Amino acid sequence: MPDLLLELRSEEIPARMQRKAAGDLRKMLTDGLVEAGLTYEAAREYWTPRRLALDIRGLTPRSKDIREEIKGPSTTAPEQAVQGFLRKAGLASIAEAHVHSDPKKGDFYVAHISKPGRAAEEIIAELVPGIIRSFPWPKSMRWGPASAKPGSLRWVRPLQSIVCTFGPETEEPVVVDFEIDGIRSGNITYGHRFHAPGAITVRRFDDYVTKLEAAKVVLDADRRKEIILADARNIAFANGLDLVEDEGLLEEVSGLVEWPVVLMGEFEQDFLTIPGEVIRLTIRANQKCFVTRPQGAAEDLSNRFILVANIEAKDGGKEIAYGNGKVVRARLSDALYFWKTDQGDLPDLDQLQASAAKFDLDLKKPLDQRMARLDHLNVTFHAKLGTQGARVERIKRLAEELAPTVGADSSFVARAAVLAKADLQTEVVGEFPELQGAMGRKYALLQGEHPSVAAAAEEHYKPQGPSDRVPTDPVSVAVALSDKLDTLTGFWAIDEKPTGSKDPFALRRAALGVVRILIENRIRLELTSVFAKAFANFPGGAGQSSDLLAFFHDRLKVYLRDQGARHDLIDAVITPQADDLLQIVRRVEALGSLLDTDEGKNLLAGTKRAANILAAEEKKKTLVAGTVEPALFREEAERKLFAAVNQAEKEAGEAIQNEDFSAAMLALSVLREPVDSFFEGVLVNDEDLAVRANRLALLARIRAATDQVADFSKIVG
Repeated sequence: MPDLLLELRSEEIPARMQRKAAGDLRKMLTDGLVEAGLTYEAAREYWTPRRLALDIRGLTPRSKDIREEIKGPSTTAPEQAVQGFLRKAGLASIAEAHVHSDPKKGDFYVAHISKPGRAAEEIIAELVPGIIRSFPWPKSMRWGPASAKPGSLRWVRPLQSIVCTFGPETEEPVVVDFEIDGIRSGNITYGHRFHAPGAITVRRFDDYVTKLEAAKVVLDADRRKEIILADARNIAFANGLDLVEDEGLLEEVSGLVEWPVVLMGEFEQDFLTIPGEVIRLTIRANQKCFVTRPQGAAEDLSNRFILVANIEAKDGGKEIAYGNGKVVRARLSDALYFWKTDQGDLPDLDQLQASAAKFDLDLKKPLDQRMARLDHLNVTFHAKLGTQGARVERIKRLAEELAPTVGADSSFVARAAVLAKADLQTEVVGEFPELQGAMGRKYALLQGEHPSVAAAAEEHYKPQGPSDRVPTDPVSVAVALSDKLDTLTGFWAIDEKPTGSKDPFALRRAALGVVRILIENRIRLELTSVFAKAFANFPGGAGQSSDLLAFFHDRLKVYLRDQGARHDLIDAVITPQADDLLQIVRRVEALGSLLDTDEGKNLLAGTKRAANILAAEEKKKTLVAGTVEPALFREEAERKLFAAVNQAEKEAGEAIQNEDFSAAMLALSVLREPVDSFFEGVLVNDEDLAVRANRLALLARIRAATDQVADFSKIVG
């Protein structure tokens, strides 16, 4: 079977776009080939800063002939229907249609369509130009004299050449010929722009890869990553250092070079007084370089950094490393200035007295000054939700309310809530917003705050994703919960809720964060009560409590399913009013444990049978007695079941009062044998209406007993 090689070579493609663009190219072309009637065995995409490439193996050389019948309207149908049929079938006139007869429906038109198969080269030559013209680049450009013409080609950067060859391994492949805006496809590509800029003739994918490698181009991005990572580790180790690995930076750097050459640069030791996170981000953001640390060190960095060049320099890279070092030193000088400035007094202290008094701030302390300025400047949090200062006041009040529940010192909680957002006014966070929280912690420790207060400045933002850890320090927990609940109630109050896939304010993440903090710290919290306190800060928000609680239920379901819990058990336990998430989780755990036993499985079957019979009779409006009358019992199985239900209901109820859900499930499990015996020996629909109504009442008692712990009707099985 023939193989297809396609390469689109251009000026540099931004690294952040490369992987997706290569995937888009593969999907667009393979979808088009399949839609045209071709099949293929495998397809893989490749990318470098200057090219997107596809290797499609086992492509059928020709699409199949198509013969089909398109049924049309009756021969007596109006002209409008006939014309619609002709358009659909692609017929010039009704004379080209056939007439078929049906004994019931009479005569009707049928189009016999016959389409001969097409050569794969023809299909490819038709598809690729259309894909190039409609390619979904986030940003694209026109260039050259043709750019002035309407409909001229747009590409992410000027498109320079196209390789497109097709053929089996045993034969010389052919060039699939097409042209787009003056660029004609061929079998010529070009290697590294400095080391091997000459033309290279290629045949198929295997020799294409080999010849590119000889021309200093590593086509496979994953292989470039492996080369960079291995060489960076080795050069660091050779200098007595460890590489600080960074997968995101590795992905980006691999998209900046076609021939990776790993070098080491350095900067002055004095810059190591800057926090490591600031050094790393400065070097990463400005020079796309990796940092290193002394071997075995957990936090400290060294003054050496790793850079990746795209050229093998004659001097071994000394000038490249020196040039990068100059830029790094300049950027670190800025960072050092920011770091020192943040520890000094603000120039406008005299204007911050009122804000300092409002939050009980000490203007002799740098971080307190920044919080006072945040309030004084009336920095907006959201147009409809007021300023950051107003938000900090709300968070402080709610955090103090939550402190006893989570076991935190109220004075520490109040102090932590006030300082949590202060680093938003620091120079370092202004330059590197991703360091908010982390810098707050460092600055808090520098001015002598309690470690729990400092930790809360960073940890109140957590968790920021499903793999992020949750805070465990009680002070951090209180502020983190308050911060997220204020966000949620605020946006609910102004009706800015997530819709579909849109969630611009990350409210799903905030709710999932609350869920994880409560569950993983085993914290009992009545959300309805907390919502009432939080909504009191927002006029008109109180009526949103039930809707917000339902939103939390949805997030809890997502969390529990990710933990492996069965969706039906979750649905069986959650009620619209359930506002203690930890209690819901404990119920689900206990119910799952019960249903893992034979007693539980049999009890489920029996209770569902009872519920189904009862539901069917209720639907028919059959009389069900209000209470069970033992005097109407005729069978021993009825008496035993009645006694068992009384006992189970009482013991399960007491266990639930004590919040021992495992004991509640165990109490219900004793119903298994009497329920089975009842259905084996007793006919519910007795001819005597009073006996029937009494037996249905007994089934209602079974349902009521089990409903104390879960709605068994929602459980599958």
